[in-house]
Amino acid sequence: MRGESEYICTQISDQSQCFHKSNVSFFLVLPSAALLLCLLYAACAAGQYSWDSGAKDVVLNTGCNVDQPSCACCKMVQDTNKLKAYFNAVLTGLEQDLSQTNQSLQSIEANRVAFSSALYTNNNFRCNGPFSVDSVIVYKQVFINYGNSYNVDTGIFTAPCAGVYSLAVSTFSDSGASGYLLAVCITLQVNSQVVAGARDYNTRDKEDSSTIAIALSLKVGDKVSVNLAKNCFLCDDFNHYNTFSAFLLYATA
Repeated sequence: MRGESEYICTQISDQSQCFHKSNVSFFLVLPSAALLLCLLYAACAAGQYSWDSGAKDVVLNTGCNVDQPSCACCKMVQDTNKLKAYFNAVLTGLEQDLSQTNQSLQSIEANRVAFSSALYTNNNFRCNGPFSVDSVIVYKQVFINYGNSYNVDTGIFTAPCAGVYSLAVSTFSDSGASGYLLAVCITLQVNSQVVAGARDYNTRDKEDSSTIAIALSLKVGDKVSVNLAKNCFLCDDFNHYNTFSAFLLYATA
């Protein structure tokens, strides 16, 4: 009779069963082997792996590779694509707006026109006139001249582009003493045609001033000047009482 140490006995319910130790390892390995075989079979059946060196890469079915609108993943992809298309359209519109803005800015810079001038460059008090004929007033002190449209030698401003311009003229004169004739007579002219004027001709005032401010639509090449009427005069010093200025408000076609 074999010794008890060669057997392993178990009791299930009221029954006892004994196994030889040589068979125990078989029963312990069997469940693990069965599980491994099941996993290998499932993998092969799903076609997820191949040990053939010429086999192509396997594309896993993630659930988004099929057209199922009801699929949450597919709907997320569709919504993302819609957002992408929307943002691309918005970006395109913004880029177009930026391009148009840059073009407008370049046009404004190219048509930048402004000048401001005064009668004399020195500080001494002196008068311009009177003369026996009408004459163009030449303003010698130039403060700014963007676009170089004002000619300091002739006193004429030439419009470089068609547009609406703001024009301003200030005048001052001093008769020297009460009872003397004060004669301030100027006209603002475009192409030698009077568009506005200022006149103070009397013996009551020792000194007086006036201002013209006007907006005009000018064409390319229009010439603007301030003219002093005959027998009239303007006086000035470092205070620059007499000025002639213009700037482009906006260009027109």
